[in-house]
Amino acid sequence: MAARPSATVVIPTYNRAELLRGTLTALAANRPPDEGPFEVVVADDGSTDHTREVVRESGDRLTVRHVFQEDRGFRAAAARNAGARPASAPVLVFLDAGVRPGPDFVRAHLAAHARGRRAVIGYTHGYRPDLSPPDVLAAARRDLAPAEAVRRHGDADALRDVRQPVFERFGYDLADALVPWQWFWSVNCSVNTSDFRAAGGFDEDFRSWGGEDLDLGYRLHRGGTAFTVSRAAWALDTPHERSTGADLASNAANIGMLADKHPEPVTELLWAFFARPADRFEIRHEWNVEDEYRLVLAAAEQARGTDVRAELAPLREVAGDQRVVVLGCGAEPPTGLAAGVRLFDFDGRLAGLSGPGGRVGHALGVRLPFADGSVDRILVTSRLSGLWERWQAHILAEGRRLGAQVDVPFLSRTVR
Repeated sequence: MAARPSATVVIPTYNRAELLRGTLTALAANRPPDEGPFEVVVADDGSTDHTREVVRESGDRLTVRHVFQEDRGFRAAAARNAGARPASAPVLVFLDAGVRPGPDFVRAHLAAHARGRRAVIGYTHGYRPDLSPPDVLAAARRDLAPAEAVRRHGDADALRDVRQPVFERFGYDLADALVPWQWFWSVNCSVNTSDFRAAGGFDEDFRSWGGEDLDLGYRLHRGGTAFTVSRAAWALDTPHERSTGADLASNAANIGMLADKHPEPVTELLWAFFARPADRFEIRHEWNVEDEYRLVLAAAEQARGTDVRAELAPLREVAGDQRVVVLGCGAEPPTGLAAGVRLFDFDGRLAGLSGPGGRVGHALGVRLPFADGSVDRILVTSRLSGLWERWQAHILAEGRRLGAQVDVPFLSRTVR
């Protein structure tokens, strides 16, 4: 009976046979982990090129299998799940086709997992899905062995992981980060197989580029999985043609789907960063909602004793067919509010309290769970005064989407 592999490396691919060849060649050059041999699963999303042949040729150097699913459009999430489904290894490593790992890649991922239950973010040299600049190191990245390319050029801007400033800020350990899952990208990451399955794997409703890895990271984090970064588990992205504009548009739409699945201020912030930049809101680092979320939590603490019952009392006179949303309802909204009033607060400690129209929702107001044109009025209470200047453009934009006038009584202001 064959020994259980130490890790299963899952590589989704679609018509990228030569990029896949580079990835498999680099994996074949990995030093065997002390925990035992690893296996590779190529999760094919319906390729029509010579992917099968490339996988077959690598079989004399790797323990590798080819899992194929019919081409029904972009289904990378489903492909990754198909690759992970038969895995018996205790650790799942996800790696994109065309990303060539360093010689100790698998060993480093396993070493990170040996320090406790965690999801591991591998450092990825040269991965910039948001930009397509002229690549002065393209030849080196393509033609040199990964270790040699990194030895020669690893400190060059073009080969730095775009997330490196965040990694350095946290000392490559995200234990103190509030939103570590925002940096959990499936280009190079790993997770305990049991945690992956307990979280339900990748959500296969994501059927275009982007977002499914953050969604998984969110669920892992909510389930108690810690996150860390391993610079030793590094890999090098091979330059290739990207549909950057289309990919980023797809990613923004998918972040919206993530926010709708998990409605709360932190996912609203993530969506705002990707999908709705505001002229007056400067985003210093487009991948980072960490600092903004800390500001929201600080504002919630500051507003903890703010009583807004007097601000909400006029809503008792609201006509029964008027649809009103309150942002910042507080812990004790007045009784007798009209049935069409829906209450929200950005303080998570208040979410789930009973209120008119159902339980209090958890929201800042940047993205609300209502259809276009379905709200008559949004009332913003003084509990949001500490956040209003920073987020007013986004909340007003959401009011326009919903067809609502936005009342801000603490500023004596109404916006239509």
